[in-house]
Amino acid sequence: MTDIVATLAGGEVEQRQRRGWLFSAIWLAFLFYPLERILQYRGPWPWTVAGYVSLVLFAVVFLLGFRDFRRRLHDDDRRPEQTRRAWTTLLLLTALLVPVVPAAGDAVLTGSVYLAVFGIITLPGRTGVAVVAVVAAAVEILPRVVDGWTPDNSAAITVVAAAMAAWGVKTLIQRNAQLLEVRRRLADLAVVEERERLARDVHDILGHSLTVVTVKAELAGRLIDHDPRRAAAEVADIEVLARQALADVRSTVGGFRHLRLDEELLGAHSALDAAEIELCRHGTVDDVPEDRRELFARVLREAVTNVVRHSGASTCTVDLGRERITVEDDGIGPGAGGEHGSTGSGLSGLADLVRDAGGTLTIARGTRGGFRVTAEVRE
Repeated sequence: MTDIVATLAGGEVEQRQRRGWLFSAIWLAFLFYPLERILQYRGPWPWTVAGYVSLVLFAVVFLLGFRDFRRRLHDDDRRPEQTRRAWTTLLLLTALLVPVVPAAGDAVLTGSVYLAVFGIITLPGRTGVAVVAVVAAAVEILPRVVDGWTPDNSAAITVVAAAMAAWGVKTLIQRNAQLLEVRRRLADLAVVEERERLARDVHDILGHSLTVVTVKAELAGRLIDHDPRRAAAEVADIEVLARQALADVRSTVGGFRHLRLDEELLGAHSALDAAEIELCRHGTVDDVPEDRRELFARVLREAVTNVVRHSGASTCTVDLGRERITVEDDGIGPGAGGEHGSTGSGLSGLADLVRDAGGTLTIARGTRGGFRVTAEVRE
């Protein structure tokens, strides 16, 4: 599921980038004015052709420039290159307006809107504002110094208004891009967390099951000569455990595995008995609220696995209560060397699970010198 979320988040970014050209295409409506003037032109035909070709190329470069800008919106490490590309596109747009002048006359100043909009969106803040100021000054000055051109007192206002609108759109694009990036990162984190959870569950399953299988196999090997019947029973148990472990792994990968506290108590008794460790139990499953039983079952499984593996104990006590579960042994205990003296990845993952449930996991020396693992979840 989290992989799907991540894919959808990335796909949404790509889809918005593909639709970005629609925004820039809207501005092409202003080219109607120089196009209309070219249609009315009755001068030499080469200037008419040059005007048409230049306007088409102008529109294409404008669209491609915006497409390039949107595609590189997240490349923070390439800002200088983006600025150079924006300047190149802006100068090319300006150059393409020159061949339009003979046929379109002062209508070519419509292109100033494109230059201002492109500059304010693609260039850094102050540089973009400077471009808008230069363009606004040009549309005010050129009609007053070029013969045959008619000054328009609202031209500069139009340019500035268009630039301000474009700046607002630029801000919106950047905010949306940032939100999409955050969503994509959250989806990636969800994938990582899900994989860690799956790895933790598989570790718990295989660690417990393989430990019990190993202990029972060793017991069967010792019994095969003088008690073949019991050895055969242990081998049968190994087969059942192996099949159950395989089923647990499959259900965990499928996301459907749930531990039952009563079943884990039976499994703990079987594992400890195979390791010749006596189980002493206080409390019952009914003492534990329903919403905590699966968590306590996980604690019981991991703690008993460690007892069987590393403790060298002769007895193990399981104390069940409404708010806590305690597993204590009389083995070598912490700080006595060996793996039992460390928490290991299993108990570390278990601590995360208990913390996520609003509780605490305590690992310390017990009253009998061995390990004591306590998970407590208060109401």
